[in-house]
Amino acid sequence: MDNAIALVTGANKGIGKEIARQLAAEGLTVYVGARDAGRGEQAAGEIGSGARPLRLDVTDAAGIAAAKQVGALDILVNNAGISLDDKTPDQQDADEFRQVYETNVFGVVAVTNAFLPALRRSAHPRIVNISSSTGSIAVAAARDAAGFGAYRSSKTALNMLTVLYAKALAADGVKVNALAPGLRRTDLNSRTAESGGDPAEAAAGAVRLALLPDSGPTGEFFSWDGTTVPW
Repeated sequence: MDNAIALVTGANKGIGKEIARQLAAEGLTVYVGARDAGRGEQAAGEIGSGARPLRLDVTDAAGIAAAKQVGALDILVNNAGISLDDKTPDQQDADEFRQVYETNVFGVVAVTNAFLPALRRSAHPRIVNISSSTGSIAVAAARDAAGFGAYRSSKTALNMLTVLYAKALAADGVKVNALAPGLRRTDLNSRTAESGGDPAEAAAGAVRLALLPDSGPTGEFFSWDGTTVPW
């Protein structure tokens, strides 16, 4: 992956920023995607050499179109995501589901499709979707909890997209995988802010998938520690 170029969405803070930091440390040029240009510039400055700020709101079609003018791209990390409150689906209305899906699902489709021409030109194209073990149907069925209905179901949808993109892009050599980062200390919601672990640990798992060799897997769901997660 010498001279490789990566884009990480939602990279001005949390797991996304750590992913960008670690990719830059590997010698890559990394576009630090952020909705707020100022925060993106600050994050890129803190990461240092190799980091480039990129204003990118994954829910804004015009902004995505402008962002894809960066040209060459080898790695796309779809990290941007929102959660809202810990409500069960019967407590959330359709507008709350739309808000979460707009970023966590539709935003991934919009950004991925916009950058596919550049990825297809890469010798070693990789896509990493930051999902969640709470989006696993097998995990959900084994638990009693039913909270975060919109968030968890959006990650289930993202998991399906991971499989479908992997199959659709296999002939182009694009490897597409999903990562369950575990509970991390971020501002995604009150639970993660209070009891999450180090975001850098999760980021390392994403970087592994971003730098997979050509013999590596595609269309799979991994935990941050490299073990597989049931769909």
